Amino acid sequence: MQYELKTQVIEPRRKTFTHLIERFGDRPASRYEEGSIGIQATENFHYRPTWAPDKELYDPDYSEFKLTDPYSFTDPRQFYYTPYVTTRTGLHEAFGKTLDYLQTRDLFAKLPQSWRSIMADTFVPMRHYESAGQLIFSGACRFGYGTTITQCCGYAAFDRIGIAQLISRVGIALGGGGAELLDSAKSAWVEDAHLQGLRRYVEEAMVEPDWADTVIAYDLSDNLIYGLLYRELDEAALLGGAGAYSLVAQHLSTWFTDQRRWLDALYRAWLADEQYGAANKAAFERIVAAKLPQALAAVTAMAEHIDSFEAVGAVEALGRVHTALIEQLAGLGLDIKES
Repeated sequence: MQYELKTQVIEPRRKTFTHLIERFGDRPASRYEEGSIGIQATENFHYRPTWAPDKELYDPDYSEFKLTDPYSFTDPRQFYYTPYVTTRTGLHEAFGKTLDYLQTRDLFAKLPQSWRSIMADTFVPMRHYESAGQLIFSGACRFGYGTTITQCCGYAAFDRIGIAQLISRVGIALGGGGAELLDSAKSAWVEDAHLQGLRRYVEEAMVEPDWADTVIAYDLSDNLIYGLLYRELDEAALLGGAGAYSLVAQHLSTWFTDQRRWLDALYRAWLADEQYGAANKAAFERIVAAKLPQALAAVTAMAEHIDSFEAVGAVEALGRVHTALIEQLAGLGLDIKES
């Protein structure tokens, strides 16, 4: 008996879902597209929320920022669950290796006293700032409209609580394995003068009902904080014998570069929208004019506190960060007038 092996190509009856064919044409869709495009709940809701009876459970009117087509924005990173988890696993593993290196060589104990104070009084309390970010982006995930937007906000919320955990790990290592520094950082966040401006800023952002307003306000402070603490002070730490701080800061700076990719793409989509672009631009400029001076004042207090320990030029560095932020916003086409 003989057997003859043949190759038979079985063509799929359809390449993807109907709603993707209607949008992109009859072509195979990526997993990102299948898990992101056209799946926002739009009908068959059971009831209106009792706390907002003028709106549906999922409603574009939860924000003044709108897109004619919510799916005109897509995540440049093409994150759905699997690539997101894989990427963030790599980030946390790399951070863990850095932390192991610092602890094995006892580099936290070898920090100059001024830099140890900077980390204890300013860096470690940022875990509470990141926790606020987790709540803000969780709210944006809930009240945003369009899955490509809300899933980015959801991943950002996961990121913020993850960064809070990374900072907590540094605080434990800096404290020799105990939680004393975390306790003092919590007290500092609630009581110390140099952090009260920032705490007030983020707490006011947390109760802003418009999720997009909140995201923009928080992103303004993000730009100033990450630019100062994790970029400008990185260089100062290297020159000041605080290599341990620099090694930690590099991971947070790398994450923020990734965060910017989707946020800047969302801003451009808002501003370029054919129907809502002009209204989005006016709202964006109004928020920046109102919130950026507040964010700058809050972070300036932190910079002045840092300079009281070590003359690293934190206030001057913040000025450079602020200038770069203004240029970044102008590059989006915004006319910035700070109030």
